[in-house]
Amino acid sequence: MTVSPRIEVHPDAADLATAVAGELLSRLADAQDAGRVPHVGLTGGSIAEAIHREIARLSPGSEVDWTRVVVWWGDERFVAPDSADRNAVDARAAFLDALGVPAEHVHEMPSTADAPDVDAAAASYAAELREHGAGQFEVLMLGMGPDGHVASLFPGHPALDVTGQVAVGVTGSPKPPPERVTLTFDALNRSASVWFLVSGEGKAEAVARAHAGTADAPVDPHDVPAAGVTGQEETIWFLDRASASLL
Repeated sequence: MTVSPRIEVHPDAADLATAVAGELLSRLADAQDAGRVPHVGLTGGSIAEAIHREIARLSPGSEVDWTRVVVWWGDERFVAPDSADRNAVDARAAFLDALGVPAEHVHEMPSTADAPDVDAAAASYAAELREHGAGQFEVLMLGMGPDGHVASLFPGHPALDVTGQVAVGVTGSPKPPPERVTLTFDALNRSASVWFLVSGEGKAEAVARAHAGTADAPVDPHDVPAAGVTGQEETIWFLDRASASLL
């Protein structure tokens, strides 16, 4: 049975970032108390960067053991390993390194230094996730673009129809840089909890479109890819007032 998504609206992006960081720390601590080593999927973008800074700020007061957290990414730009375009660069600088997440628990997607092309990078990451993954993400955090794209699955892109694969290479991305690696719908949907992190008036129309479906007429993920990802136990949309303004 599909559980309806929950929508949380916060006053602004700063409040949203603090709320998400606090909720993540609580979930990680609960998972560890239950004897699990939580696997988390990270995303990029300005709101994710703000959340990462809040995680670092709030962690000292939490019960999370960061040596027992495993980190993955939903997508990544296929660029040089030290490029500011890489989602992993911000995450490392903002909180992963400072909080002492072991190197073997940080599973970055391959860069141009690691693979000859995006398809090889995708195949390598899929093999890594199969070998070292937990079978599902405890929490998968995803941003969403003004066009409704999620991870690097863009409206109308052939990658939307890929099945039976964990990750695919993306070329000709409508948003630069043009080459990326992304998890597929199959992989993204293997998550206990999916959290969409969306802020800003420029995302309001896409948020409204993602929630415009009904049981009889669901939103087509080819038009709004974000509608194609749901958590196995819960789906939460963390919004600020600007991004929620058209709901």
